[in-house]
Amino acid sequence: MKALVYDGVETLGYREVPDAVPAAGEHLIRVVAVGICGSDMHAYLGHDARRPAPLILGHEAAGVVTGGPLDGRRVTVNPLVTCMECAACKAGRENLCPERQIISMAPRQGAFAQYIAMPERNLVAVPEGVPMAKAALAEPLAVSWHSVRLGLEALHAGMERRALVIGGGAIGLGCALALRAMGVQEVEIAEPNAARRAFLVARCGQLAVEAGNGAYPLVVDAVGYAATRSAASALAAPGGVIVHVGLGEDTGGLDVRRMTLQEITFIGTYTYTAQDFRSTSEAIFDGRLGPLDWAEERPLAQGSAAFQDLRAGRVAAPKIVLDPWGDSA
Repeated sequence: MKALVYDGVETLGYREVPDAVPAAGEHLIRVVAVGICGSDMHAYLGHDARRPAPLILGHEAAGVVTGGPLDGRRVTVNPLVTCMECAACKAGRENLCPERQIISMAPRQGAFAQYIAMPERNLVAVPEGVPMAKAALAEPLAVSWHSVRLGLEALHAGMERRALVIGGGAIGLGCALALRAMGVQEVEIAEPNAARRAFLVARCGQLAVEAGNGAYPLVVDAVGYAATRSAASALAAPGGVIVHVGLGEDTGGLDVRRMTLQEITFIGTYTYTAQDFRSTSEAIFDGRLGPLDWAEERPLAQGSAAFQDLRAGRVAAPKIVLDPWGDSA
């Protein structure tokens, strides 16, 4: 099968690799659409020790089951594989499983390939009529759904339901969409890139600003750099909530003194629970997250160029989705 392989810092090779082989209890999936995630970019830049070269990256996948009792079923893929036996898994908090693995992270190969193999419990059926490029957004949007759900649960009942999302990439946009789906109507996205900001307004119908201004009951940092954490801790209202979902860099930025004196809650969020993934998929299928027509689609064979364009800031769209079977493949 053909795959896009991370061979080293800023180096991707498109070539033949051994076919994916399902283990017991797994199904072979013909990948039809797979998104490029920020974590893929971190690996590409050599910033993720959990993703050593050579490795097939990519974990935002949708496709069609090939062979077996589910042959022909259209599915979107929850890439988080957990033990299902620990206390976290039994409590429905699978994302905290100590044995968790995610495809595209050693030792599991990712979905920048024509085929992957996954357990049946990680597959969510996609209705006919839902484009696979849209179904592949279930994974990043589930990250957003999970983070927003936790933030709203932590927000004091007496506080106004109003939010600022820092970062206008796919996760940030997904947070804004999830907030509205959960009843929060006043949502701003702070995005410094002018081209992306214009795209968010014109194509995604969002209120996008260069930077937040004022005090917000809920602030979502979908970037995760020291500068964005500094902004979040300055812009959160007294008694408010900061949800931190970005993984840009590890340390710096938080004004702990202000957060302490103003009783600002800080929540770190990671991926999603299995229920969050299913809930997000349902919201995609029934239209609660909008048309989701803002992803840019390219063939997997052009994946290396897509990474270069993202690295150079030449992409206005919040997401690039790759097709392993495109014309240039």
